[in-house]
Amino acid sequence: MKGKRKKHPDTLKARVALEAIKGIKTLSELSAQYKVHPNVISKWKKQLIEGAAEIFSGSNGKGASEEELTAPLYEEIGRLKMENDWLKKKL
Repeated sequence: MKGKRKKHPDTLKARVALEAIKGIKTLSELSAQYKVHPNVISKWKKQLIEGAAEIFSGSNGKGASEEELTAPLYEEIGRLKMENDWLKKKL
């Protein structure tokens, strides 16, 4: 029977990946310190290196604009208000 996968916080991933990039400690030492498999640490390190350029891309990490995120919510609110008004009339 296999054990459950651990869900590591993003802050831990970043800290461990940075330490792996620095190279002060070996993967084995980091693995023992943080109780994370060395393969996982290597994966996080690779993700950090590949994603580092996005930090400086000028998008400020926002991705979607606020309007793009809130528009569907306002549409849903409007739909629910209409349904609520319709139900009040029927009842």
